[in-house]
Amino acid sequence: MGKEFLEIFEQWADSYDDSLTNDKEYEAVFRHYDRILTNVAERSAGHVVEFGPGTGNLTLKLIEKGLTVTAIEPSPAMRRLAKDKIGTKAQLIEGDFLHFKLDSTPNTFVSTYAFHHLTDQEKDEAIKQYSNLLPKGGKIVFADTMYVTKEAHYQAIKGATGKGQNNLAEDLQREYYTTIPILTEILEKNGFSARFEKMNDFVWIMEGKK
Repeated sequence: MGKEFLEIFEQWADSYDDSLTNDKEYEAVFRHYDRILTNVAERSAGHVVEFGPGTGNLTLKLIEKGLTVTAIEPSPAMRRLAKDKIGTKAQLIEGDFLHFKLDSTPNTFVSTYAFHHLTDQEKDEAIKQYSNLLPKGGKIVFADTMYVTKEAHYQAIKGATGKGQNNLAEDLQREYYTTIPILTEILEKNGFSARFEKMNDFVWIMEGKK
């Protein structure tokens, strides 16, 4: 699962929270960041499994809502920072979208700004796994950059390049950003309803209910 990107997060960990507000190149990507996290938390219930908690920003919102949280993070540097932030209020373990062990049945799987580390095939494998673990009525709530069409993805790359946002343009080409039709197909074939809500020019919330 996107292990090729792990070194990036090891290097980014200490400056990650600052980059959410201070990196002008990614300003549009993180626009309404707090509202996006709050929206994901509000859609969650029961035992919540969070993939890629990073420094623990969404984790805190889930805890504040009184939910039981298992946060699964592959980056040791990110886990250390998250541990400082959340203490013993949530279980924080090593793992990723495809490789993890749970002590109890999950009710909601959540993630923000991370599902694009998986190829479309891996996304399919992951959602199939979640379907096998969730009870009826259980949910997947992921917020991430995604596109209505492949052409829209291409135009986003072209737009970033035209604005001199070379890091963003490279990111949009390097990682595995996908389309809403592909995600809808994956969700529905694995027994989920599919619902999408646009949060900014890049990020949508994907909600699948079993």
